[in-house]
Amino acid sequence: MRLIPAAAMAVLALAGSAATAHADTLLSRAILPSDAYQEGPPSGAAVAPNNGVTPPFPGQPIPGFSAVLKISGSTFWAMPDNGFGSKGNSADFLLRLYRIRTSAKTPFGGTGKVTVLEYLQLRDPDNLVPFPIAREDRRLTGADFDLESVRRAPDGTFWFGEEFGPYLLHTDATGKVIDAPIQLPGVKAPQNHTLGSEPANLPSSRGFEGMALTKDGTKLLPILEGALTTDTDPRRRYIREFDLATKQYTERSWQYRTDADFPGAVIGDFTALDRHRFLAIERDDAQGAEALQKKIYLVDLRKTDADGYLKKTRILDLLRIADPFGVSLPARPGEFGVGRRFSFPLQSVESLEVMSTGVLLIANDNNYPGSDGRWTARDRPDDTELITVFAPRLLMP
Repeated sequence: MRLIPAAAMAVLALAGSAATAHADTLLSRAILPSDAYQEGPPSGAAVAPNNGVTPPFPGQPIPGFSAVLKISGSTFWAMPDNGFGSKGNSADFLLRLYRIRTSAKTPFGGTGKVTVLEYLQLRDPDNLVPFPIAREDRRLTGADFDLESVRRAPDGTFWFGEEFGPYLLHTDATGKVIDAPIQLPGVKAPQNHTLGSEPANLPSSRGFEGMALTKDGTKLLPILEGALTTDTDPRRRYIREFDLATKQYTERSWQYRTDADFPGAVIGDFTALDRHRFLAIERDDAQGAEALQKKIYLVDLRKTDADGYLKKTRILDLLRIADPFGVSLPARPGEFGVGRRFSFPLQSVESLEVMSTGVLLIANDNNYPGSDGRWTARDRPDDTELITVFAPRLLMP
């Protein structure tokens, strides 16, 4: 699934058109079926039937990916969120980090399948989480944290951004919690365990959806998915800097602004391109033919406008991707958005990884069994899709 720039251009040359080399182009696609249940206790007891699926589920579903990290070649760490969308309905969903391998379909072949190789179960055996959690065995669940982003530090440990605090959660390489959750100063979601001291000022599910790791591996840059309830500008999204050596937030912060036409858009992911430049997903909450805003933007932390917001450049429109090689074909019955003009009209586009110069990997959270944007009849759950796209704007100076 990894392509170097020369290989990407060789793929584009197959189209036989100079225009194609300047178009956002689908290079590969891999699909994990929505009902790819994994081992573990039955789940979904508090979930309502939807899209033809009736809970409870026979094991642990993978409700899409909210973060994907490349390991090597076609293997990745891939992380679902809290499970079923809320603290109240996800106590039987176990928080895990999955290692997967893709055999992505490309112009040169590939099965288009995703294989789950193993998982790390997140757990807190040393009682570092300072509030009651759902399970006596200290395995973490979606009632404890809503994990939305993950980065692997140079020492091999994992840092997770989440939304119930919002907190940063630190585990070792096996998934064991090694620090108490770290709160973002001055910001509290409605699920924060210390709400008694001050009121919430962040809406539910608007915490750390995206979180970049700087290229030197010394800092995390978590970004709030939505605006603070006290903010006079509903388009403002704050980025904070967190120092991995001191395990504290620094005084540095930046302001990101969503498009004027989509002031309520949320940040799906945030990742480093190089030392100063970063990529962000902006998305609306619509899906299928109703989806309008699923875009990737580039910002440079050194460049702000007159109002102090980061200047941004649109890099990729996920609703308008060329598929000159038929990577997305043949269409499955009722499948929307495939063919020569490929679209990624999935509700929750939440994973972004830089594969190589000009090539991005994008994946979705499918909110199992709730999202159905890929289907014209809107009557079956979306699968989890991982696509790579050649984005020529990334090659521009």
